[in-house]
Amino acid sequence: MMLVTVLIFCFATLIILPPSPTTCTASSSSSPSVSALFAFGDSTVDTGMNNGLSMPLYKCNHPPYGKDLPGQVPTGRYSNGKIGVDFMASNLGLKEDLLPSYLDPKLTDHDLLTGVSFASGGCGLDELTLQLTQVYSMEDQLEYFDEAVERIKTSVGEKNGSEIVENALFVVGVGTNDLILNVYDFPLTQRKSQFTSIDQYSDFLLQKLGSFIQALYSRGARRFMVVGFPPIGCLPLQQTLGGIINLRRRVCITQQNIDCQTYNSKLQALLSSLQTTLLPSSRLLYYDIYNPMIDMFNNPDKYGFVQVSEGCCGTGLVELGLLCSRFSRTCPDASKYMFWDTVHPTEVAFSVVVGYNQKTVLQFLN
Repeated sequence: MMLVTVLIFCFATLIILPPSPTTCTASSSSSPSVSALFAFGDSTVDTGMNNGLSMPLYKCNHPPYGKDLPGQVPTGRYSNGKIGVDFMASNLGLKEDLLPSYLDPKLTDHDLLTGVSFASGGCGLDELTLQLTQVYSMEDQLEYFDEAVERIKTSVGEKNGSEIVENALFVVGVGTNDLILNVYDFPLTQRKSQFTSIDQYSDFLLQKLGSFIQALYSRGARRFMVVGFPPIGCLPLQQTLGGIINLRRRVCITQQNIDCQTYNSKLQALLSSLQTTLLPSSRLLYYDIYNPMIDMFNNPDKYGFVQVSEGCCGTGLVELGLLCSRFSRTCPDASKYMFWDTVHPTEVAFSVVVGYNQKTVLQFLN
């Protein structure tokens, strides 16, 4: 029973962001003209949307999360400090420090003009994922976006509000939870009965993702950055579960990584098709995180990491969300760890990820 409880806690949230040897630095003079950054998806880009949820499993607004933020304040970010969208917003000259959550009680209309995150840790594209996690769905996030646009237009006028949306960057990172919860880590699921292969299930997810992008486009969005899958089989949590099931040492699960590569190839084809056939005047960027993450696992010294297979919080084997608590020990120096908990990167790893992709993103936006 304890193992089942641990697994349920562990499934709270999953990440989708990667690394590289370059830190994220960008002068305002080199940044393209981006009016705002709006983020949608799961814990990859959640900056605190889940803080008000009644279910504690899918919240991280408690110590030691936020340990390296000013004042050591846990904000609902799934890390010890800043996450990727914070660095992106800062590098683009949109925010001085952090990208707020839309449901942040301190959010002002002025803050809203340059962007927020609508993302919810534990979210997925599959409705069955949401039945389990009970967090904000992609549809919920769209409704909040509609509400936000009305606030923006009320604040600056219809024309200016529409221009803010048109010139904004829309970051979408979602889907990892769907594979974890509906395919990999539970032996009997409805989706396993419905789909004869993971390839078929990936097509199902991509269809839903395409519909979500089109829904944003119909609301005026034109610039999209869509995050691919990480090597899921190398996440510390997956290595732990793989070791239990296979009674062997902690290693990456090869087939899961192959599945992610296949999905990412299909995602790139989808984005190309959408841009050329269905969404005129749009820009859709595939944000590659798979290859940088694999490089980090294979060459940790290159990034200054001493540990890439365990998290900094607790034992580093199962802790995340509620299990990574104020009573958990933490590693002496989180900057030496790739992961803060068993699925989410440390602030340093997030920074490296953004730095790696910075040049590509700036060229895409210009």
